Amino acid sequence: MNYLKALLIAVFLFAQSAMAAVNVNKADAAQIAEELKGIGLSKATAIVAYRTQNGPFKTVEQLTEVKGIGLKTVEKNRSEILLK
Repeated sequence: MNYLKALLIAVFLFAQSAMAAVNVNKADAAQIAEELKGIGLSKATAIVAYRTQNGPFKTVEQLTEVKGIGLKTVEKNRSEILLK
């Protein structure tokens, strides 16, 4: 019974972490702001504007080209950022 309980907890935690990821090349500003730490609506809007002007992000590090987003913010969100 403990094995089943542990398995259910593991599946739940995996599902929670998978649900938190956001595709910065497709999401709107509200979704980006909701999912990424340290990114409010203003910075999320800047991400969408940058993407609109320059095309999709090819690397996670490219987010640092958006005004107000530094490498520390990118690093703390790396596992939550999807590009495809």
